[in-house]
Amino acid sequence: MNSQPHYVDHELIQAAADVARTRCRGDNHTMAAAARARDGRIVTAVNAYHFTGGPCAELVLIGAAAAQGAYELDTIVAVGDRDRGVVPPCGRCRQVLLDYFPALKVIVGAGDRIRTVLITDLLPETYVWADHQLEVATAPRSEG
Repeated sequence: MNSQPHYVDHELIQAAADVARTRCRGDNHTMAAAARARDGRIVTAVNAYHFTGGPCAELVLIGAAAAQGAYELDTIVAVGDRDRGVVPPCGRCRQVLLDYFPALKVIVGAGDRIRTVLITDLLPETYVWADHQLEVATAPRSEG
């Protein structure tokens, strides 16, 4: 880990915990996520489990945030149902979160070890999708 510790947004953890407690029911919705947008808004979401590989709460949150016009996220946390507490993002979510929000802060840990780290700290020496895309020159389109 190469970054300085960041402030832990306990309001964000509580928002995710509230959603996990009130909206996660059964096996289809077992995780909740909350993110703070750059403008201060909190966006929440739950996972959509399906045997074919339904999306995690963090990925659902990206779409929910976009639907609300929150395209820049500052911090994210995931919380498990049944009072499981903070749960770190899986590998797929780490990669997607990095690609969408390279400066994102992520709340991880448990109990008195809860801390906020940069997404890049969760994926050291990572592949950054945007760094490997070819720049395509766009030719003027002809009308007609």
